Amino acid sequence: MPILPHASHAEPEVAPHWFAVYTTSRHEKAVAEHFATREIESFLPLYRTQRLWKNGCKMSLQLPLFPSYIFVRISPFDRVRVLEVPGVLSLVGAAGKPVPLPEPEIEALRSSLPFVKCEPHPYLVIGERVRIRNGSLEGMEGVLLRKKGLLRVVLSLDLIMKSVAVEVDADNVEPVPNFARHKLA
Repeated sequence: MPILPHASHAEPEVAPHWFAVYTTSRHEKAVAEHFATREIESFLPLYRTQRLWKNGCKMSLQLPLFPSYIFVRISPFDRVRVLEVPGVLSLVGAAGKPVPLPEPEIEALRSSLPFVKCEPHPYLVIGERVRIRNGSLEGMEGVLLRKKGLLRVVLSLDLIMKSVAVEVDADNVEPVPNFARHKLA
């Protein structure tokens, strides 16, 4: 009769999950190359953009869709292998523990990115103070109410204590930095 190893001594096998990796600024592609060399599954979403250099030359560039971030698919036991890669600052998480990303979100990004035009946009949160960047209401600030389709922003005229809700295109709205919110206080 063969002797079987005792089950309690075997390491538990943990399925890999997607995690966000925070990198040194502008080192995302180099980090992705290191991951490929070390056979760590990774995903660096890129978008194509045109840049005009000072000498008048136009260049088509591929830049990270999420600057300073790259995604890796690892088991939690492989996190040290990821953290050893030059240019990696940390795995994104809470309370010092990496938090896995929803698999369907990453897979949707991976499968649709080649077929859609996309570019980075400032992160907007409902209830956040925003500024209109151009158009007839340029420079006005308000509170973001809705993010579906056109954005609904409430603009307030403090002097007369009245507000108006306006619909604006997402490209025309940016978050107001924290320091600008309290400049009158």
